[in-house]
Amino acid sequence: MLLIFPPLAKACEPPAGIARLAASLAFHDIHCHLLDANLEGQLWLLDRPPTATDTWSRRAFKGRSANLAALRNRVTYQNYDRYSRVVSDLGRAMAQAAAGNGVTLGLADYHHDSLSPVRSADLLTAARQPELNPFYGYFSQRLPPLLEGDDTVGFSLNYLSQALCTFAMVGFIKTRYPAKRIILGGGLVTSWMSRPDWCSPFGSLVDELIAGPGESPLLTLLGGAPATPLYTPPDYGSLPLGDYFSPGTILPYSAANGCYWNHCSFCPESAEGNAYHPLPVSQVVADLRLMGRQTNTTLIHLLDNAVSPALLQALIREPPGIPWYGFARIDEQLADGAFCQALHRSGCVMLKLGLESGDQQVLDRMNKGITVGMASRVLNNLAAAGIAVYCYLLFGTPGENCDAALRTRDFVVRHAGAITCLNLALFNMPLFGTEASHYGNDPFYEGDLSLYTRFRHPSGWDRAQVRTFIERDFKRHPAIAAIIRNDPPQFGSNHAALMGGHFPTFRE
Repeated sequence: MLLIFPPLAKACEPPAGIARLAASLAFHDIHCHLLDANLEGQLWLLDRPPTATDTWSRRAFKGRSANLAALRNRVTYQNYDRYSRVVSDLGRAMAQAAAGNGVTLGLADYHHDSLSPVRSADLLTAARQPELNPFYGYFSQRLPPLLEGDDTVGFSLNYLSQALCTFAMVGFIKTRYPAKRIILGGGLVTSWMSRPDWCSPFGSLVDELIAGPGESPLLTLLGGAPATPLYTPPDYGSLPLGDYFSPGTILPYSAANGCYWNHCSFCPESAEGNAYHPLPVSQVVADLRLMGRQTNTTLIHLLDNAVSPALLQALIREPPGIPWYGFARIDEQLADGAFCQALHRSGCVMLKLGLESGDQQVLDRMNKGITVGMASRVLNNLAAAGIAVYCYLLFGTPGENCDAALRTRDFVVRHAGAITCLNLALFNMPLFGTEASHYGNDPFYEGDLSLYTRFRHPSGWDRAQVRTFIERDFKRHPAIAAIIRNDPPQFGSNHAALMGGHFPTFRE
């Protein structure tokens, strides 16, 4: 079997999904090949001469090798201006190489002027016309030798930015090799299939779609062991670990599926009915130690929606010996200063925190299960411990109005010294969430695969007003503007843990 991670996504770490599937298949004596077409495709594009003749494009193309080397060098991350120039030039070189046929892309996004990833008809158009895809020159040459010995091809489709490229590759395979069986899985496919009105529009183009963890369904489809295979840690050994856009190997690892809290209103996890299934913490600790040694890991990226309190405690008792970061919930455990100090000693260099709002009524309305006072203590404790914070805020929820948004602004200003980076998002109502019907359900995007709906805000705090507030009020406060300038362009939280003084150790 051939397992593919398609363009376009951030190419700063190996894809965890196909590595986990590969390990499971190998354990059951089913051979497979892994192809990170996202990484390879981007490197291929960076070697294409730009069509533009302006000075910036020529300079970016000429310096691409040096800039790639710089992005793989720890020293670059100690100088924000240098890092930003490197990322900007690499993005420019890739965008110019891909220009044409209505496509605009960067190191972290993919946009088509007329084809939308939320319209199934457009995905089918991409499949019928693969030669118009900017990665066609890459995959039309790369896939044929890999397909000679494999009857089944699986795609890990996780993000909207991957959808059009995925279907272009599927269309190429089905045209050239009609007997090949095509399987789609991954986070985006899981979200599609969680819709109560789901009926696959992809007909004979795609043979199977898999929702959720793919190990058991894939083994069954391939004639292997049935539904409950023994757990095996992900296998990254066959991926080009030295080629990613980061200094050293960043090891992604998922310790659980779903969210252990799972009570937040309007959360896609709740709307999609994703249950929480954690691995035993002893298994996680053992995996991290073993894989870190095997791959010469520089940084561990815990992929969980929220790292459980039990796992945080286990990492303190048995540190992995490698710096790590991930999402965590604001809770009483992190409100303990001694616990945060111990967490830092375990190797924690950054935590991503979904604060969402600095207003208590908004937090209560969202069922966050936290208080503003608790959030304040957590932020101060993490700052005192030397742990960076990548803070997520969500504006425009039904429980928020302008006054509440101003209180969020004021909260951030008061804690500016404890917040390293900010992620600012406008609220999207899940189309089939339990509360969507209370607020109206006009399509958010014009497409049959849309996952979100427009809604009538009960306070009239509509998206236009929210955007204006963020741009003209929130971002312009000097203390907040300084935080926003810390955010690594294009790569965001994926590189933030490497920046500044929060990342003290590095393995060459």
